[in-house]
Amino acid sequence: MADDDEDDSMLVREALAESELPMDLYFVSNGEELLDYLYNRGKYAHKNQAPRPGLILLDLNMPKKNGLEVLKDIKQDPSLRHIPVVVLTTSESKEDIYHTYDLGANSFIVKPVTFASLVEVMKNIGKYWFEIVQLPLEAVGGRHDRNSNQSSLS
Repeated sequence: MADDDEDDSMLVREALAESELPMDLYFVSNGEELLDYLYNRGKYAHKNQAPRPGLILLDLNMPKKNGLEVLKDIKQDPSLRHIPVVVLTTSESKEDIYHTYDLGANSFIVKPVTFASLVEVMKNIGKYWFEIVQLPLEAVGGRHDRNSNQSSLS
């Protein structure tokens, strides 16, 4: 998950725990850090500290490199473009919705206001992206096993 708001990150972590989905969740606080994570650079040089995500939750409004810039970078890179990107943001702007889909986002979700709603959103995201959808192996680093109880979310 790429989000600069520590409170939102904490709420998502708690919602994921409440939803009882067996996923590892990794947080980065801006777009540059997300790219470092994806390319195993800097503090993420060791792949065991930054496993390839099966899904990216991306906020639009972040410092250094915003979500739209990062989304463009991800979807233009053949080694990353298969990773599903779900935009999870406070924006309800029609322009943001259209722009993110034009850049290749897989979904656009407005962050729910209540914690109970966030838990439901996390359950639905997990169920859809890790139980229902068939993804190419490249999207998850060739290691996703539908019979496994663990998936990675970044």
